[in-house]
This record gives sequence, structure tokens and C-alpha cells, in this order.
Amino acid sequence: MKEILKSFKENVKSISGFIAVSVTEIESGISYDSEAIDGFDPELASAYNLEVVKAKLNAIKVLGLKEDIEDITITLNGQVHIINVAPSGAYFIYLAVDSSKANLGITKSLLNKHKQELYSAL
Repeated sequence: MKEILKSFKENVKSISGFIAVSVTEIESGISYDSEAIDGFDPELASAYNLEVVKAKLNAIKVLGLKEDIEDITITLNGQVHIINVAPSGAYFIYLAVDSSKANLGITKSLLNKHKQELYSAL
């Protein structure tokens, strides 16, 4: 598992405009691994983004929707934050990129490519 997380991080760090990435368990809020450029705390960001995921899961339940979250994209002035929830619903990947350097379509495509082995292991 440790090697899969390491490989995943290395692959994601190659995405243009990379700022941060973490893998977090939804139930406990524990971040299993993270990496970021200097000055950005991906574990703190993941803790707050966990609240976003929980709020959306609660809204889906209250609305009676038979849906699962695939991802949540938050666009800021200079950054894009992607919260990608595992098909199992147990974990999420948090990825932040610089919007002036990253292409959102390519970023999501590469994230989808690199997450497959990780989610299989989780």
C-alpha cells in the first residue's frame, strides 16, 4: 500500500500546476498520505474538504437521491481544487492545482488515470 501511495503521489506531482494532493479516509478524517509545495498544508485542507464531502453526502441522503459523488470541483481565483471520491465511498483524493498553469480537462483526465491503481488497493 505504501508503494502504491508513493507511486500515485509521484504521478500526480507531474500534473502541470501541481500545488497539493492528499488521500483521506471519509469516516475518520485521517489523511493517509499527502504532498504539497511549500506553504500549503494539504492535511488541513483535506480536513476542511471532508466537511464539504459530508455536507454533500447528507444533502444527497435528505433529497432521497440514489446517487454517488464522483468528484467535487471548487474553482478559486487562482486555484482549482478537486475532491475525487472513491467508488467505495470510503476515501477521497484532494488535488489542488494552479489554474494559470493547469488545464482542467487534462488535470481531471490524468487524475482519473492515476487513481485507478490506488482505489483498487484501498
